[in-house]
Amino acid sequence: MTKLDNALISEMPGWRQQLHSQPETGFDVHQTAEFVANLLESFGLEVHTGIGQTGIVGVLRNGTSDLAIGLRADMDALQIQEMNTFDYRSQHDGKMHACGHDGHSTMLLGAAKHLSKNRNFNGTVYFIFQPNEEHGLGAQAMIDDGLFEQFPMQSVFGIHNMPGMEAGHFSMRSGPVMASEDNFVISIKGRGGHASQPHHHIDPLIIGAEIILALQTIVSRTINPDQQAVVSVTEIDTDGAVNVIPSNVVIKGDCRCFGDEVRGQIEKQMAQLVKGICSAHGADHDFDYIRLFHSTINDEEQTEAAYQAAVASVGEKNVEHNCKPLPISEDFSSMLRVKAGCYIFIGNGIDSVGGCMLHNPNYDFNDDISATGVQYWSTLVEQKLPIV
Repeated sequence: MTKLDNALISEMPGWRQQLHSQPETGFDVHQTAEFVANLLESFGLEVHTGIGQTGIVGVLRNGTSDLAIGLRADMDALQIQEMNTFDYRSQHDGKMHACGHDGHSTMLLGAAKHLSKNRNFNGTVYFIFQPNEEHGLGAQAMIDDGLFEQFPMQSVFGIHNMPGMEAGHFSMRSGPVMASEDNFVISIKGRGGHASQPHHHIDPLIIGAEIILALQTIVSRTINPDQQAVVSVTEIDTDGAVNVIPSNVVIKGDCRCFGDEVRGQIEKQMAQLVKGICSAHGADHDFDYIRLFHSTINDEEQTEAAYQAAVASVGEKNVEHNCKPLPISEDFSSMLRVKAGCYIFIGNGIDSVGGCMLHNPNYDFNDDISATGVQYWSTLVEQKLPIV
């Protein structure tokens, strides 16, 4: 395991804070991508831009092996108004790095610089910088643009910071580690009118209330209790008034689970319930089920490789090998449906430094963990692409 030099450790907070001050969202990460590409070029890497619109791949080769590994970081920020007051706070109104993607990019940049100087590996490393993770579109866009054909790799890895976990500790699990996310929209078309004469109308609010209650039976009475799933109704809109029974009601919500079979069960059962209840009341309806994020499923062999690299980096006592799966979602899942790999978590801290939760206007990535992330990335590469 090659040790990091102090100059790199001192340099990374500057990169991270520059990225933090200039957040960009979705695919519109042109300034961020230029910053990343310029640094990669300065390290001597071969740089490819415009993959999946604004994605970047840096290529570092050494030796003669055909083995290759992909390391991925996300670059996009969130549409949140930052409440922090430090000097490097967001300079873009209504946009903020509230999920730590500035830190993820910094750790991967640090690994690229370290490995470019200390080539203790035999093979090819692809440094993947992805746009638009937050909307669940960036990974698939890069895949559709030929990511894995243009840059053939046997495995791909990702990492996310985790507030509420000891700074610099790691956790992971084989199999499902994060949930899929789907949204649904149920439009009920009744017949509205005066609130004093409900017998003349088809009340979509009553129908909607029945549907909302029925949806809660999907998890409790349809899904195997061994499987985790959540169905949440989150919005109800009507075109009624205080003295008017509405003609239309729209119900929206969110579903989470950890496998395609359960996902299919939820969608099928939801469609049947909506159709049956609306039909019983003589109402028309539209039903849309939108699949956003796949479940993130780690490969067993690659999870073991990630575990060994994490243990070598921080010691066995600081690595959790079988963490609980989380109901949050991540579009790295799309890459794992194509290539074997592993997505792990690095602790951001549990106190005032790093303990603020993700997607919070007071969140900040903990610069003290960047070196640990770089050590993990570099060790993973050296172990996966060994010099023999």
